[in-house]
Amino acid sequence: MRRQLKQLLIDHEGNIPHAYQDHLGYWTIGVGRLIDERRGGGLSDAEIDYLLENDIDRILEQLEHTIPYWFDLPDNVQIALASMAFQMGIAGLFGFRRMFAAIEREDWAEAKREALNSKWANQTPARANEIAELLHG
Repeated sequence: MRRQLKQLLIDHEGNIPHAYQDHLGYWTIGVGRLIDERRGGGLSDAEIDYLLENDIDRILEQLEHTIPYWFDLPDNVQIALASMAFQMGIAGLFGFRRMFAAIEREDWAEAKREALNSKWANQTPARANEIAELLHG
């Protein structure tokens, strides 16, 4: 019964992997999951945590596969880079070429300066300052 219901709902609602507005203009995700707070929609804490854990796993896997020296970095530097990737995506993170060059040299003061010498730091200064403080050996 459950499998049939699931398929029926997918057939009727679709399976859309991003937020969209339904035919009444309410924000929805997935298989008709109402997330629009105007109609009482949203996510539970458990669902938010599940999504976050998946996002962290995805980002760490990408970083592990794209930074050859990833496992040699101090934990605090890994945390900083992962946080930056979470905020601006992997491609955005790799735009910090001079910061990465400093990290490879273990020039932590320069890595911090380069992180803060950016559009990112101007747009989110409190966050950028907190993350830059993690860039040390």
